[in-house]
Amino acid sequence: MDSMLLLLAVLPGIVLFITVRRQDKIEKEPAGLMWKLFIGGALTTVSAMLIGWLGTEVLGEFAQAGSIAYLLIDNFLITALVEEGGKYFVLRKATWRHPAFNYTYDAIVYAVTASLGFAVLENILYVMDSDVMTALLRAVLSVPGHAFDGVYMGYFYGLAKAAWAAGERRATRRNLRRALWVPTLLHGFYDFCLDTESGLFTVIFLVFDAALTVFAIRRIKASSRADTPI
Repeated sequence: MDSMLLLLAVLPGIVLFITVRRQDKIEKEPAGLMWKLFIGGALTTVSAMLIGWLGTEVLGEFAQAGSIAYLLIDNFLITALVEEGGKYFVLRKATWRHPAFNYTYDAIVYAVTASLGFAVLENILYVMDSDVMTALLRAVLSVPGHAFDGVYMGYFYGLAKAAWAAGERRATRRNLRRALWVPTLLHGFYDFCLDTESGLFTVIFLVFDAALTVFAIRRIKASSRADTPI
C-alpha cells in the first residue's frame, strides 16, 4: 500500500478523534487509557472477521444469499452486533471502574476512541489493495459511520455510569443495554441499505447517513455543554 492510500486510511480517524476530544473541555483523558481503548478496538477487527466468516458460512446453509432474511441476519447480527459488541466489551473492561471516568462526556470520548481503533484498522485492510476512490469513499462514509455509532454508545454509557453512581440500578441496566443496542441497530440499518443494492435503499441510505451525521454532531455538542461530574 502506497503512502497516499495509507494517509487516506488513517487521516479520517485522526480528524474525528481530535474533533471529539476537543469537546472534552473540563478534563482531558489520560493518554494511556486512550491508547488502550484504541488498540483494544483495533484488535476486535480480528474477532469480527473470524465470527463474520463463520457466521456467513452457517447462514448460507439456512438462507439464500441476497434474500431479505439473509441480509437482515447478516447485517444486523453477524456484522453489526458482533462489531459493536466487541467495541462495547473493550469499553466496559477498560473504563467502567477507571478513576478517570468521572464526567459524563468522558464516555463519548472513550466509545469513539474504541470505535475509531476498529475503523482505522479495518480501513487499512480494505484499502491496502484498493484505489484512491475507494479510500475516499470509506473516508467520508465508513470511518465516520463507526465514530457516530460510538457517539451513541458513549452517550448511553455515560447515562448508565451516572445512574450507577446515583444508586439507580434499573436505570443503569437500561442504559447499558441501550449503549449496545442503539449503535447496533444504527450500524445494521446502515449496512443493510447498502447491501440491498437497491435504488430506493440507496436514497434511504443517503438520507439516513446525513441525518446520522447531523444528530451525532448535535449530540456531541449537547453532551459537551451538559458535561457533569459523576
